[in-house]
Amino acid sequence: MHIRSPVKPMLAATIDHIPPPRSCPGGCRYEPKFDGFRAVALVAEDGAVHLSSRRRTRFNEAFPEIVAAVAEQLAPGTVVDGEIVRWAADGSLDFGALQRRHVAGRRRAELARTEPCHYVVFDVLESDGVDLRPRPLRERRTVLEALLGAAPPHARVVLTPQTSDAAEAELWFEVFAARGIEGLVVKDADGRYLEGRRGWRKVKRRTTAEAIIGGVTGTRQAPETLILGRYDTGGRLRVVARTTPLPPAARTSLADLLRHAGPEHPWPAELPAGFAGGVYGAHPPIRYLRTEPEIVVEMSADAAVEHGRWRHAVRFLRVRRDLEPSDVRLFGDPT
Repeated sequence: MHIRSPVKPMLAATIDHIPPPRSCPGGCRYEPKFDGFRAVALVAEDGAVHLSSRRRTRFNEAFPEIVAAVAEQLAPGTVVDGEIVRWAADGSLDFGALQRRHVAGRRRAELARTEPCHYVVFDVLESDGVDLRPRPLRERRTVLEALLGAAPPHARVVLTPQTSDAAEAELWFEVFAARGIEGLVVKDADGRYLEGRRGWRKVKRRTTAEAIIGGVTGTRQAPETLILGRYDTGGRLRVVARTTPLPPAARTSLADLLRHAGPEHPWPAELPAGFAGGVYGAHPPIRYLRTEPEIVVEMSADAAVEHGRWRHAVRFLRVRRDLEPSDVRLFGDPT
């Protein structure tokens, strides 16, 4: 084999719109952007499967059902790239189920049976002793379709949809959002597989919403990011999001509006990373400054919402001086 150890997967740069087919030198190929765990599967020459994350850490123990399915469906000497996902009973993606696998410990085998996952494959790096990374995407796709195109409906390793039709891609972008699909990934049909490089593009479906500033990182005079909240039906302020770094003009304007919180502020001095984006336990707690929850802001967010919180950082748009905290939708309503 040419690939004998985990590789850095190819990445995608964020764009704000779906590009036309001619924007890619070899023509654009559009694929759904699944909300899951990125994973590269390597089937060694002896048949052993090595499942690794985007950061090349081992996934075998967390997803044994995927390892078994890869061993059954793919021949030795094969390396593929894809996304591990969990479909809920209603057909939508359940990212929380994936997170539970990381902290399940001894319950991983049980969850593999009760909440099994799928592996959606969108690229092949090596097959039958041939290094496909230098080959154009259109050729790699042909090989991938030969490997997985005839997989039965019950298969756990499945081929991602792909189209060259921009109108069909637009339809996917609108219709698939209800199932938790984040958006689209756009690829050049003539493009090579470039490890660790942002050679693809991704466009996420975004919406605007309002929330209340409950804290900031940095200082009140020079806030760096905002910790945002909404009240629940019991009147308790709950964390819903954290913003990306604020632009300079926003830092200046917000400094004149924010006030230090009094002792009745409901949030703790530190927040778990999962309370404001990211996977629980994957990062150190967030240190921040609590502020009086009296300023409403408008934000732009993607579709990744779980238990009333936005999992990815949101973008600050503007202060809503025309709104009071009581005007903001309740916790649990993402709109």
